[in-house]
Amino acid sequence: MTTIDDIREAAARIAGHVHRTPVMTSATLDDELGAQVFVKCENLQKIGAFKARGACNAVMALSDTAAARGVVTHSSGNHAAALAYAARTRGIPAYVVMPDSAPQVKVDAVYGYGAELRFCKAAERQATCDAWQAETGAALVHPFEDPMVIAGQGTAALELLEQVPDLDVVIVPVGGGGLCSGAAVVVRELLPAARVLAAEPDEVDDAARSMATGVRQPRVEDPKTLGDGLMTALGAPNFALLRRHSVEVVTCSEQAMVDASRFFLQRMKIAVEPSGATVLASIRKIADEVCGKRVGMIVTGGNTDFRWLFGPEDPALRSN
Repeated sequence: MTTIDDIREAAARIAGHVHRTPVMTSATLDDELGAQVFVKCENLQKIGAFKARGACNAVMALSDTAAARGVVTHSSGNHAAALAYAARTRGIPAYVVMPDSAPQVKVDAVYGYGAELRFCKAAERQATCDAWQAETGAALVHPFEDPMVIAGQGTAALELLEQVPDLDVVIVPVGGGGLCSGAAVVVRELLPAARVLAAEPDEVDDAARSMATGVRQPRVEDPKTLGDGLMTALGAPNFALLRRHSVEVVTCSEQAMVDASRFFLQRMKIAVEPSGATVLASIRKIADEVCGKRVGMIVTGGNTDFRWLFGPEDPALRSN
């Protein structure tokens, strides 16, 4: 299992390849929740998401022989862009499988970093990736089950606790669980009494069901959610780490995600995609439990086409 030493080694390995992202505060948010809230802005990370951390750690750790054959992955967007960025940084090929429903803004980013792309149905991602790996001999960098990826993602929490060391609660989004499991390792080691929370949309609640039952649950088929970065099923090693470190999952509605994304944009002047805004949406749901606490939340990405902002229900789009 991933350890704090693995995460510290990852931090040293990726230094210079990723940003040390800022922590922001909002008096308005503090007043609303009756808490002190510290927002770790991974939406301002390289490629616009925390995924740059795990991808860079995995790519930079490859031997020269393995790296020369390139890297391959499947992703709905942010890990795809992160791996393309990391591969370009090292000067090696990147082969990326994306679902045909991926937001265009994320597709454009992957192309922009020079990766080769193949598209498929969401349920066919792994099979398509396996076939491409067999063709190329490239090293698979799984978006969340790779131990090097988990360690890299955990560096976001390591930085947060260096910047704000005395937190009572840390909350991060959970999809496949790369960030969440890495963050759980860090928080349990450095702040053993703190609560570790995972935020998840109601529409893709496999992590919540997995933690409630003690058995890893399958992904929700054909989910209808704006949280496109959280649609993958919770990974096996990730689930083991979440259980080992007593992570609690809080789910949120689609409207709550939209409201949280709007808050970040309108009041804090930062663009946060709905997947990343689950942290605020979920904390609002349990506001009575965090009143008087010091809360650290990692907003994971800012790669969005703003569909959630300018939907047909938006009054600004209604005819007079």
